[in-house]
Amino acid sequence: MENVLHQTWGGNSVASWITAFVIILVSFLAIRILRSIVLKKLLKWTAGTARTWDDFIIRLAGRTILPALYVLAVWFALQSLTLPDQLRGVFRVAFLASMTFFVLRGISALFRRFVFSYIKRQDNGETKEKQANGLILIVNFFIWTLGILSFISNLGYNVTTLIAGLGIGGIAIALAAQTILGDLFSYFVIFFDRPFEIGDFILVDDKLGLIEYIGIKTTRIRTLNGEQLVCSNTDLTNSRIHNYKRMERRRVVAQLRVTYQTSEEQLSHIPDMLREAVESQESVQFDRAHFAGFGESSLNFELVYYILSPDYVLFMDKQQAINLDIYGAFRKAGIQFAHPTQTLYLRQTAAPSLS
Repeated sequence: MENVLHQTWGGNSVASWITAFVIILVSFLAIRILRSIVLKKLLKWTAGTARTWDDFIIRLAGRTILPALYVLAVWFALQSLTLPDQLRGVFRVAFLASMTFFVLRGISALFRRFVFSYIKRQDNGETKEKQANGLILIVNFFIWTLGILSFISNLGYNVTTLIAGLGIGGIAIALAAQTILGDLFSYFVIFFDRPFEIGDFILVDDKLGLIEYIGIKTTRIRTLNGEQLVCSNTDLTNSRIHNYKRMERRRVVAQLRVTYQTSEEQLSHIPDMLREAVESQESVQFDRAHFAGFGESSLNFELVYYILSPDYVLFMDKQQAINLDIYGAFRKAGIQFAHPTQTLYLRQTAAPSLS
């Protein structure tokens, strides 16, 4: 038996191969027990808590730390064997690549979770998650780029020249893609400053529409006519935008004109009639009503009130109801609305005598 154990195969004794196999087998069994017993109990415990971060950390450990432990077990077992330098170098590269992948995967998942956790604490968190996808994509690009550079450095290569080359290439790319980079920076302005968000109804230039998507370069708006309007982020940040979703109330200024034949007594009652018409409606706040001035063909009144809701349909309904009340009150009081007219006065003179 001892002769068998001392026999060499592949540069290592049979006993060394058995030792490596036992290390891998015991390690895999221990990791399996850790996953099936300890991890499941921890998940069951976190399911009963109000916090979500503890559950996320445990699940993240199951997706990154436990697979990394499998790689470590194989790597530790290989250290007990005598391998050719070339083969050992291949295993070293594979080990570093695997560990780099799991570390970067964990960092990326943590950043994504942090961003979504921050967004969910705000209003309309679920809608803002769609807007955050571009930010997560950009940050993940930098995370994985730095991770790959670190992996290359750990292999013994000098990354200074590579970084310098990337810097020069980055400058060239930046000069060639100024518009794209401008839209990218505008995306960050939109994300952090939040002049509008997905689901907001905005007016930009002469276009009215609903924000459907905010991307790294463009924002898509569904207009009232039904078509999709695609705007660059730079154009939007440089424009004056009216965000109607953030409107708390609507102000109405109504001009009313009555004829010059209206009596002084009737004129004095018109402001009270306008007030009554406004105050008879719910969700409407009266501001003022005045005899504003004399027009060329009318006596002008100005009525101001607020609709205490941003809803456009409610705004039109209340405005219609108030207009109907005013029309009925004026008709009942015998007050006539004026329309542009001109009165021509002719002066008759005596005809000249022929005698």
